[in-house]
This record gives sequence, structure tokens and C-alpha cells, in this order.
Amino acid sequence: MSELPVVSELSTQGPLETRSAAPGERRIVAPESDGQVLLAIDTALGTSVALGSGGTVVEASSDDPRGHTEAIGRLIARVFELAGTAPESVTGVVVGIGPGPFTGLRVGIAAAHAFAIGRGVPLLPVHGHEAVALAVLEPGAAPAVRVVQDAKRRELFVTEYSGLDWAGVPVRTQDPALAVRAEYVPGTHEIWPERIPAARLVQLASRRLAAGRDFEPDRALYLRNPDVYPPAAPKRVST
Repeated sequence: MSELPVVSELSTQGPLETRSAAPGERRIVAPESDGQVLLAIDTALGTSVALGSGGTVVEASSDDPRGHTEAIGRLIARVFELAGTAPESVTGVVVGIGPGPFTGLRVGIAAAHAFAIGRGVPLLPVHGHEAVALAVLEPGAAPAVRVVQDAKRRELFVTEYSGLDWAGVPVRTQDPALAVRAEYVPGTHEIWPERIPAARLVQLASRRLAAGRDFEPDRALYLRNPDVYPPAAPKRVST
């Protein structure tokens, strides 16, 4: 498990922590997480889980874009093991609500709901792109950032941020939107993440709680209709 280096120059690849080349496990110092125990889950791209307690956040991730169901239980168990913390001590569950595809996103949201309800703790929804923006803006890699995520079907999920506010939370200047890839015009400061860093979700939730900020609505950001629909009712056959 390692501490990731900070990049000083932004490229479309972005900080190592947002790329599939990053280590599968890491530990970061996060003083804002002291005094609470927050579990964070995101499945918008791969699967990333983090646990913050005592001023430290541990994170475990899988970059398999299809293995969310298989990975999530293992990763949740792993962060508790790494942190040396019991599930009973969790005070809140942070969930990445997207944007992301229906199939993957719903796995993490369902797991977060189940854990929060089972432990009787609040659910804390946060945009996944906000975590990516924090990874760029916190070390000063750029004054602003556009987060661009592959949405499949020749489309992109795009969100823009202009910097950090007084609470250390990225300022969103353009809400998540769906763009046609063929019509997309690249920007100056943009990042195409391959991983949503769950450790950053813990930091964001901690800062929002400390500042008395509201969280996002408890609603997944699919930004389009799901790829899978329930079967239609059988047609009545007349005789």
C-alpha cells in the first residue's frame, strides 16, 4: 500500500490516483476525517471503496468495469482490515452517485444503501466527478478543471469546476451533462478519469459535514435512460 505522488502539471491522464495504473491500495493523511468514521463507495467506472477514521483514509480499488458485484464485498472487507476498524464504528456512508452507467452505478448505490440502513447511519451522496476535481485542484495542478468521462454509446459525461471554495470543496460551474463524442470540443484543463478515487469522497464528505453543507439528492445520475429495461407485460391473447 503506498502514498501516491502529486502531479504538478495537468494532462488528460490527470493525477495517478484517477488512473488505472495507480496502486490498488493506498493510505492518505486526511485530518478532516478525524472524529468520524466514514465508509465511501463508488462504482461509476471500476469499484473504489475507502474508509476514513482518525485522520487517515485507506482505499482499495478494482478497475474491472464489469466486476462490481464480485469486487465490492471484498473491497469493503479489505478497507476495514487495513484501517483496523470495526463496521460497527461507521458514522456515515458516502456514496458516489455518478454520473455513470446504469449497470455499474446501481451496484455501489445499492451496497451503500444497504450498509447505511443496516447500521442506522446517514447516507451522504456526492458526485463522483467532484472527487476527481478535488484530486486535481487540491495540489494546485490547475486553477480549474473539466472532468470528462466515457459514457459509452459514443457519448461523454462532462462536469466543470472552477476551483475550491473556503471549505475546500470544488466549485461546480457546469452540472454533469451528456455530450456527443463526435461534437465534443476539448478544453484547456480537462481530465479523463479511469478511476473515481473513493478516498477523495471521504475527504469531501468530511468537509461538507464540518461546514454544515448539504449533500446531493439521493438520486443516481445516469443522465439517460438505462440500457436494460424490465420485461413488458405479456400481451393478452383474444379468443
